[in-house]
Amino acid sequence: MMRGQSARGRSGAYGLRALAVMIGVFFVFNGLDKLAWFADSGILAQRLQEWMQGASPNTRWYIETVAVPGVPLFARLVPLAELSTGVALILGFWTRMVAVLAFLMVVNFHLARGFFYEWAFLTDGTGLPVLGGLLALAIDGTRLPFSVSES
Repeated sequence: MMRGQSARGRSGAYGLRALAVMIGVFFVFNGLDKLAWFADSGILAQRLQEWMQGASPNTRWYIETVAVPGVPLFARLVPLAELSTGVALILGFWTRMVAVLAFLMVVNFHLARGFFYEWAFLTDGTGLPVLGGLLALAIDGTRLPFSVSES
């Protein structure tokens, strides 16, 4: 912790550190849940087909032109990205940069699922809470206590 920092500043840093650990655990378990994608990219392809059922034109376009052509790559990249994001946030390694990249990854998932057009986005834990937490870490995730490195 930086010398001369106020008690209020320290408690805010500890709160952000706790947030980074909790969101990190969230990403680790999401990544573990997708490990089967490494061996079978068809799992992701099937999920994308399910998401296209009744999707808005914007979501359908996004899935057809961005997600489906990249299935072989994304099926390996997504679990790896989620696991590495989780570990980095738990350890406090490059917190700000990792939070920005994770924010973009989560927005990508919500675009592909069409989640931004559903009421559930406002109430589901993978919507606003995760995006808000990542945004808080991206804005002020520097020099958190108990971190491997300063970001």
